[in-house]
Amino acid sequence: MNEKMFCFQCQETAGGTGCKISGVCGKSPEVAHAQDLLIYVLKGLGVIANHHQHGCGHDYCDFRKSIHAFVNDALFSTITNANFDVESIYNRIDEGLKLRDTFKDRVVNKKGIALPSLDVLGWNGTRADYDAKAQQVGVLAEANEDIRSLKELTIYGLKGMAAYLEHAARLGQVDGDNNEYILQTLGQLATCNDADALTALALKTGEWGVKAMALLDKANTTAYGNPEVTEVNIGVGNRPGILVSGHDLNDIEQLLEQSKDAGIDIYTHSEMLPAHYYPKLKKYSHLRGNYGNAWWKQREEFSTFNGPILFTTNCIVPPTANANYKDRVFTTNSTGFPGWKHIPADANGKKDFSEIIALAKTCAVPTEIETGKIVGGFAHEQVFAVANKVVKAVKSGAIRKFIVMAGCDGRMKSRQYYTEFAQRLPKDCVILTAGCAKYKYNKLGLGDINGIPRVLDAGQCNDSYSLALIALKLKDVFGLDDVNQLPIVYNIAWYEQKAVIVLLALLSLGVKDIHLGPTLPGFLSPNVAHVLVQNFGIGGITSVDEGMKLFGI
Repeated sequence: MNEKMFCFQCQETAGGTGCKISGVCGKSPEVAHAQDLLIYVLKGLGVIANHHQHGCGHDYCDFRKSIHAFVNDALFSTITNANFDVESIYNRIDEGLKLRDTFKDRVVNKKGIALPSLDVLGWNGTRADYDAKAQQVGVLAEANEDIRSLKELTIYGLKGMAAYLEHAARLGQVDGDNNEYILQTLGQLATCNDADALTALALKTGEWGVKAMALLDKANTTAYGNPEVTEVNIGVGNRPGILVSGHDLNDIEQLLEQSKDAGIDIYTHSEMLPAHYYPKLKKYSHLRGNYGNAWWKQREEFSTFNGPILFTTNCIVPPTANANYKDRVFTTNSTGFPGWKHIPADANGKKDFSEIIALAKTCAVPTEIETGKIVGGFAHEQVFAVANKVVKAVKSGAIRKFIVMAGCDGRMKSRQYYTEFAQRLPKDCVILTAGCAKYKYNKLGLGDINGIPRVLDAGQCNDSYSLALIALKLKDVFGLDDVNQLPIVYNIAWYEQKAVIVLLALLSLGVKDIHLGPTLPGFLSPNVAHVLVQNFGIGGITSVDEGMKLFGI
């Protein structure tokens, strides 16, 4: 191919069709190629898995668990804005090839199982030919645009699912069947070229996505209790602080415990905001508040925070060359950036945050950029507790419609649509939200309806599961046959691959007429997009005026 790279997995991909010179996210061609090659290696592991059945003893099962853990981490590292460190991606490729060869020798070859003659199995990489090989096996290696579209749709769903499963695993919740689904599906994507079968596979991935989100919900609530309605301070205190970004609750718990007597404060950023909603995390008095907004504003907000920043997962924006904070950023888990210190976990999942805590003590107090409070914590149990009140408000006409405005925020100016849409909603409409999309409207002061806030924030992007449970609960309470009969419409913003698994999950639950914006995914070919429109009513967005008419508001 003539392009330096090709990637179209996120909403901001160049021209809405694909990044070909460098990633809009900041990803270099070298990193893009390494990530393509890592996905290719994962498919090879999946091919082997599909030619071997379980039941060969405990030792093998432990080995397969190690493969599951590797696959989830590797997939997570290729999510948009997660890892810009090509060396760490190369290390994962090395590890994947070793696992592949061990898998073949230890399990398959010794049992005399015949494997297909596939390049994903036969290739033996060296660092010298990684980049060249990657250019042969990237996204555009599949010439048929519809087959390519269906495969990438499923791969992006698997990436999002792997992220959720990895979070759950850190909290002790592991579902071997869900992990096995990811592994085997990767193998199917390497060998299947039938459009109907691939369409079914994408929808099946949505079903497993629901299970993955349910598992993470169980992990979070088992570890930290059910989220509570909470007012979160958005100002600053008078002590130095550490800013925690990303999504991982286990990381912020470990940091809170290690820093509780250090004389510093811990602040959340972007998708870490919901940490304030969990009872076990709220007990730490130095969990001070939330600093800033969604991920894409981090360059200016990290500059004024003054203290160290910890990235627990994706949402990294590469700093400018003269950024005053670039020497005080740390990464952990699947994230990485050249020059930033990476904090590993030991065999028990424990991390040593002493270096970042010590650095914080030497830093200035955060510069205040706003004041006030924002309210969240409206996960499924909180809403279930007031379900009768909600139903009464609907039946009386006080609440006419719920608008699901969950998902991701981003840099494009067209996303101002969501702020304007929220501002112009009639006062008898309630917004249900989760994910960083909420930063477009959670500070607007939209008021309440009979004590029910007009913005109900369930939490992180994975907590879209809560919104699905709420819809299903209301369906039962109202005695309806179909969730689509509820006074709920879906006006969802998306950015990266965790949004893809949320979309597939909602489709698997029977939700129809979901509108995605600010643009439809570039990885949907015209034919695949047509199938989604015809079967599920998937649509895009236009103007706020048109949106109001479309949703009957």
